This record gives sequence, C-alpha cells and structure tokens, in this order.
Amino acid sequence: MSHPPTPAGGPILEVKDLVVTYGGVVEALRGVSLSVDEGAVVALLGSNGAGKTTLLRTLSGTLRLHRGRVERGEVVYRGENLKGRDPARCVASGLVQVPEGRRIFTRLSVEENLKAGGLGIPGRGERSADFERIYEMFPVLADRRSQRAGLLSGGEQQMLAMGRGLMARPRLLLLDEPSLGLAPRIIGQIGEVIREINRQGTAVLLVEQNATMALGVADTAFVLDVGRVSLSGSAAELATSDAVQRLYLGHGGEEGATRRPAASAGHRKLTRWSA
Repeated sequence: MSHPPTPAGGPILEVKDLVVTYGGVVEALRGVSLSVDEGAVVALLGSNGAGKTTLLRTLSGTLRLHRGRVERGEVVYRGENLKGRDPARCVASGLVQVPEGRRIFTRLSVEENLKAGGLGIPGRGERSADFERIYEMFPVLADRRSQRAGLLSGGEQQMLAMGRGLMARPRLLLLDEPSLGLAPRIIGQIGEVIREINRQGTAVLLVEQNATMALGVADTAFVLDVGRVSLSGSAAELATSDAVQRLYLGHGGEEGATRRPAASAGHRKLTRWSA
C-alpha cells in the first residue's frame, strides 16, 4: 500500500497544544505539543498517569473507545489533520499502534496473527514478501509460525505484536511500553529491533518507562509529567541531564536532590539549559 509523501522539510507528525479529557472532567493532556520527523525515533518518557497512553490513543483514533475527547489542539499527520479519523483509516494511512500488553490473538497461530495484521494489504505476492521481512527480523517467529501464540514467552509475544503491526506497512509506528514485564536481556533485543525497524524506513514514536532503553534507541525525546511536556531535547542530552537521571535512570546524588524536579520547571528545551 502506498502513502502520500510527507511535505518537503516537514515532520511526519505534529501535535499542537493538545488537551484531552475523559468524561469531560478528568484532564489527561494539558496542552501537549511535540513532533516526530520523517525517519526518526522519538521517545516519550513519563511515569504512570503522565498521559502517554492517552496521547497514543488520540493519535491512533481509539480515544473515543475509552470515552476520551479532544477539547483543544490538533494532530497533523503527513500534512493532514487527524480529527475524526477512526482507527481503520489511521492504519490505512500508515499510522499503526502496537498497544501496551501485546493483545495478540492467543488462540491463533503465530502466522495467523501476522495475517491479521496484513489484512488490508492487497496482493498475495506482496503479503508473502512482508512475511519474509518479519521472519527475517524475528527468526524465533519463523521457527514457531504454526504454534499457538498463547504458548509463546512474553518476549516472543511482544515480538509477534510488533511483527503484526509491521504487516500493515506503517510509515509511523506507535509502540506503547514494548519492554513492559520483560527480562533485561529481552529488553535489549527489543531495542535492537526498534533500531532495525527504523533503519528500514519507518519512523517510530516509542512510549516507555524504561528510559535507559528508550534513550538508547531514540534520536530525540520528550518527558510527560501530569499531562504536560516538562522536558524535551536530543536523546543524548536527556540521558545526561540531572533531572532525567534522577527521576528516570535512578542516578543523582546529594547535589541532584537539591535541585527542583522537572515537573516544577515547566517545558524546557535541554539545549538551552546551563548546568
């Protein structure tokens, strides 16, 4: 499936002053603005309740299924406003989410799960090439293609969820907590897979609590805190900043403890910081 080109020099995704509520009462996002460049990996960090999953729901068209509503702002994907698009139209345009918790079809085989991800791709020959790409990227899935997905390990199920998303040929892949519940060795493998996905031409918005992995694969990063962007900058800058090391990487000593946390500092561009 072909997708329209991104406007020259423009990002593939722009989120502008986004405000989202649940039930018209609970404000989950409070004026979030961020962007993802074509061909980039962008990490979105934050603790539970920061608004990360709400943002992905808004991007993928599933927000209404959770009784959420956009009160203000806009989301522009490949030059077009996403307002009113349902999940199927988002996927058809190349915007694909791999949800938190994998949500694979446990009673189906590995190959049947992958077929489900590629249902919108016309042509058996093209779909066969997609299978080859996924099996080359995830050799363990090739070995288990006839096995019921529910019998896979947690790491293998995450690989299957990512493979199923890739079968839809995304231009922008939304990954929601892909390292959740996995052993450190498997998390490292997931990070390598994200790099490979990006090398093959897919932009990635990676939502993660594991800041070490996320900043290791990302080009740029944003930190969400209680529905607002509190920090942004290159992944390398964020990884070495005192605030991120203290709050997300488990570093920082007495000197760090005397500084105000990022939540109270507002949205800061790290490139403008003076340590």
